[in-house]
Amino acid sequence: MITPTDIKSSGGKSDNPILPFAIITFIYFIVGFLTTVNEQLQAPLKFTFLSHAGSLKNTFTTMTTFFFFLGYLLNGTLGSKWVNAFGYKNTILRGLLFMISGLFMYLSSSWFGSQYPDLKFGIKDAVIPFAFVIFVVGSYLMGTSAAIIQVVVNPYAASYEMKGTQPVQRLNILTAINSIGTTSAPFFVTVVMFSGISIESIEIRQLLFPLSMLILCILIIIMVTKRLYLPDIANTRAADGEKLERSIWSFRHFVLGVLAIFFYVGTEVAIGANINLYAFELMDSGHPISFFGKTDIIIGGVDFGIHALLSTLYWGGFLVGRSVSSFFNKISARAQLIVTTILAGVFALVSMVTQNLWFLVAIGLLHSSMWSCIYSLSIKGLNKYTSKASGIFISAVFGGAVFTLIQGGLADVFGSWRWTWFLTVICELLMLCYALFGSRIREKDIVS
Repeated sequence: MITPTDIKSSGGKSDNPILPFAIITFIYFIVGFLTTVNEQLQAPLKFTFLSHAGSLKNTFTTMTTFFFFLGYLLNGTLGSKWVNAFGYKNTILRGLLFMISGLFMYLSSSWFGSQYPDLKFGIKDAVIPFAFVIFVVGSYLMGTSAAIIQVVVNPYAASYEMKGTQPVQRLNILTAINSIGTTSAPFFVTVVMFSGISIESIEIRQLLFPLSMLILCILIIIMVTKRLYLPDIANTRAADGEKLERSIWSFRHFVLGVLAIFFYVGTEVAIGANINLYAFELMDSGHPISFFGKTDIIIGGVDFGIHALLSTLYWGGFLVGRSVSSFFNKISARAQLIVTTILAGVFALVSMVTQNLWFLVAIGLLHSSMWSCIYSLSIKGLNKYTSKASGIFISAVFGGAVFTLIQGGLADVFGSWRWTWFLTVICELLMLCYALFGSRIREKDIVS
């Protein structure tokens, strides 16, 4: 257990036991913000880089999200190795350096695309600019950064003891702050990056200045974090030279939790990334999408567009749900997961049948606590295996890449996004099975 006297700042000891938790929470805010910025750039890239992508337009559009989450699959375990070798703080700093690299690739892609728009290559009937490939590399680096940082913040929040809280509560607080980033990101893309102009008139060079400012901000965060002290947490990682007696894959509730998080992130990200593409399809077909009777959202003379509002409200549901559930110190993670997965599956079915996007938006409220529930159930009783488990667990976030890309491909095959949302129903059912059966811990899987 960590006490106030164990916590130091760059100048010595601090009497504030909340400070380390606040530090990792703020960094997780940045991760959430930039993750959603990456997703929200799908639609602008579709109209700029991929305007001549032919029958593969939706598939290529979702490649940015696919490669972002590929970074989770390939580098999640790298983060856990670094935590064991270098500690929590130094691993966060390495993750932030990857973030700088990813943003620099975004910047290079924007510059290359504006300076050399005619450098392209063909795949079947699709013509793809080389600048798009650079952007995809940046997405991969950004995903790697997010994976490494999450390997730190999740076990840290779950294991960092604060009086009067339980692990699922601390994770809900952490993810609620993360949701402030994901909620604000769609409007950042619409208003700051593209000045609120219509999506058909967007030019890729408009990314140059805001990306430069983001790089500068992350550099400042790196310098500040380097001066702060994050205390280690006992019994969450192997000691120097210590070999773990068991394979992490021998813990059944953990392995099934990894599968559950794969399906959870798959449907979570697919809705957030693709709902605006579905909205464009419906509007193009003459199906009106309104918000309290309005089809255009104009604030201060700026037309935000209904697509930005859909994404913002979806991620805003995470913020509201996580803020509320952070007070649920009497309701178990298992009970929360059972109720939310059942309701989310029903909402997805209703949305498909009625073509009402607001039911998909409402799923954000239900998805809000699922990460915290699955994570806390999966690592329960693992103790010194926790750090290693976290790296593998984070790799399962690759589900966000798989399902987003599959859904984009199905939209091309079906000629519509409408019935692709059955993937969400399947994912909710599988998570329900984990809550009911897979999360139960065998006695031999509790590490003393």
